[in-house]
Amino acid sequence: MPEGVTLDELLRFMTKKGASDLHLKPTRPPLVRLQGKLIPIKAAALTPQEIEQMVLPLLNDFQKRKFAETQSVDLGYGVPGLARFRCNIYHQRGSVAAVFRRVPFDIRDYGDLSLPQVVASFSSVPAGLVLITGPTGSGKSTTLAAILKDIVHTRQCHIVTIEDPIEFLFADHLATISQREVGTDTPTFREALRNAVRQDPDVIMVGEMRDLETVATVLTAAETGHLVFSTLHTNSASQTVDRIIDAFPADQQVQVRSQLSQVLRGVISMQLVVRADGEGRVPAVEVLVNSPKISRHIELGEIKSIHDEIENSVAYYRMQSMNQSLVALVAHGVISYDTACQVSPDSEDFSLKLRKLFPQIEDAQREGKVKVSPADFANIVELMEVKRLYEEQEEHWKRRMEEKESVTAQLQAQVTATQQELASARGATLELQNQIEAVRAERERAVHEANVRIEKLNERIRDLNQQLAVAAHPAPEKPEGFFKR
Repeated sequence: MPEGVTLDELLRFMTKKGASDLHLKPTRPPLVRLQGKLIPIKAAALTPQEIEQMVLPLLNDFQKRKFAETQSVDLGYGVPGLARFRCNIYHQRGSVAAVFRRVPFDIRDYGDLSLPQVVASFSSVPAGLVLITGPTGSGKSTTLAAILKDIVHTRQCHIVTIEDPIEFLFADHLATISQREVGTDTPTFREALRNAVRQDPDVIMVGEMRDLETVATVLTAAETGHLVFSTLHTNSASQTVDRIIDAFPADQQVQVRSQLSQVLRGVISMQLVVRADGEGRVPAVEVLVNSPKISRHIELGEIKSIHDEIENSVAYYRMQSMNQSLVALVAHGVISYDTACQVSPDSEDFSLKLRKLFPQIEDAQREGKVKVSPADFANIVELMEVKRLYEEQEEHWKRRMEEKESVTAQLQAQVTATQQELASARGATLELQNQIEAVRAERERAVHEANVRIEKLNERIRDLNQQLAVAAHPAPEKPEGFFKR
């Protein structure tokens, strides 16, 4: 780099090299972060005055006052036609230093970021809380931007973002989006959140949950029917749940656990891992989906059980732990075994999982047999043998699948025949029931007619009995003559 370089020239240089960050520190040349490593630029060391001349003119009046009060300030800075940059200017050892994070103008999609498919499902959640976590520089903001881009293009809604500073710039599409920057559009996260719920939002994005009041307001917003996204600096899903609960006083934690178990929809925990081919980095992603069991563990405070439930829910909910994500990356040859062991939160557990699923991969990595010479014909023979075994195995599974399909077809035919028999039996039963009803009705009619006839016969018998009684005891004759008077 030439002497007397300007800030924009440094930012163009880091962008050209594909660096993610630029560090400006007195008495050292500028440093850039390439593939996770901090590398100094071949240039003269910067003086405190040079750094001040580069960065202090970027501050507006509000930011200058904040910098004077807190000795640190966040801001956004854009270079036309290049990129936006998230900047933090701070004091160290009595002098000014700064770090610039590159934020591309173009927002990448899920596929471009190599994210698991389950991440895309969070964009269609109607309400609740989705958290994206990980250390600094792990891809949280980029992943969150991909989700918001998906919502903008697929849902008719209002999105409100609260950021410090604004990073990715969004354009309206199906959704309309309002981006508010702390220090420029609103004084604090808390004030912005309080106002956001009165701005008719469907989706709220909070750049970071930094304090207890922000966490409490985010939970309340998610509880009142909004879809809320935010980030935390935690390394796993279970640690994220623990961090949120521990942020509250002890006498409120039972209520917070109940509240969080109801509003949480998912946690995406990330870290970037260097690719095996050296061409950049790829995300290793732990995903929690708030299933009924996960919700129950949160409500009861069984935080340690969350990790096991994640690993046991891969098939149905498509959850995965960090080690399971690393195993998938190693199995596909994206990252090396050694790199995975270095970044794994539990390298022994990772090695055990890999050994159970793919023992050959781990053995080959340990013995250094993965990288072979292109001129080694023996390697071709080995590959041909592997190919032959694979084809045999594929043919074996194909036959088994055909057998299963044949059995399934037979069972389906039996089920169809049984259903037809049941339908016929139901028809016959219905006909018999109709006949029984007809016989019952005929019987009731016959009984009624018989009762009427019997009643008539009884009346006739009573009449005849009266006549017989009269005939048996005739009335005495009236006397004649003298006795008649």
